[in-house]
Amino acid sequence: MSWIREGELNLLEKIASNVLKAGPMPKHVAFIMDGNRRFARKKNMERQEGHMQGFNKLAETLRWCKQLNIPEVTVYAFSIENFKRTKEEVDGLLDLARQKFERLLEERENLEKHGVCIRVLGDLNMLPLDLQQLIAKAVLTTRTNNKCFLNVCFAYTSRYEITNAVREMAWGVEQGLIKASDVSEALLSECLYSNNSPNPDLLIRTSGEVRLSDFLLWQTSHSCLVFQSVLWPEYSFWNLCEAILQYQLNHKSIQKARELHREEQALQQLEADRACVADLLQHQGNGKPADAKRRQEALQRYSVSREARVQDFLQALKQKRNNFFFDLYDEAVSAQESLN
Repeated sequence: MSWIREGELNLLEKIASNVLKAGPMPKHVAFIMDGNRRFARKKNMERQEGHMQGFNKLAETLRWCKQLNIPEVTVYAFSIENFKRTKEEVDGLLDLARQKFERLLEERENLEKHGVCIRVLGDLNMLPLDLQQLIAKAVLTTRTNNKCFLNVCFAYTSRYEITNAVREMAWGVEQGLIKASDVSEALLSECLYSNNSPNPDLLIRTSGEVRLSDFLLWQTSHSCLVFQSVLWPEYSFWNLCEAILQYQLNHKSIQKARELHREEQALQQLEADRACVADLLQHQGNGKPADAKRRQEALQRYSVSREARVQDFLQALKQKRNNFFFDLYDEAVSAQESLN
């Protein structure tokens, strides 16, 4: 089954789509695609077939999102917790991932035509090397596409992601790229796997469960959360419309919460900068208080230097992450050449 489904909406779907697009539309939608195993039991089929049907539904949902002008989608494909399932099921899920990423590489021209960029978020070191290499090829092959974005969370949990972001900041301090005083909520956000994406406007979980299951906990603090009872393989265009309508009904309060949060973050950063400057001036002036003009000038200089440090650190972090994918890609090419 293709990652990209061709085809237009039917007449009734087009009418509903046009009505929805008259209101505020989410630019980034996240899905917890839950219910594949229950669907398999319901249909008396193997679990693996249920997961296959779930992937087919993802491809169809991506088509709907494209028709609705939703440029970014994030999906919870494989949790770190999934490694606790039976070996048979884990192996089946990893085999399915291999098949789908191989298919994706075969479809690179179609992905380029539609401008689809694939990102994979998670700790790929937990995966078999051959799957890591396939993922690296898919990520690097599509990295310059910029019309729509699919973020696949694989070997992922949010708590692990946040812990890893803290480790990245600690690495930056150890390397002398940033100071401990530069660490902030905003910087942690930039160190998450999802740093290249805006936070989701809308998060949808299917199957009737009303938990986030350790998915995008940081990123969805000001998102619209919609829980739907339908099993993921049975998800429909109308289910998606219902969720978008919920987002539209709550759009104003969501935007207000986000604006207040941005203002609070800016105020926190200003207060942190002032505290650092006050400490510096105290040491430079032998304990004598500085006048207001001197404090303001020092604050401006400090803010500029902090921002420069942070940007240099983020550039180094980006390079480190890029090198991880390039190294995997080079290893795969070398292995293929040795076989030939």
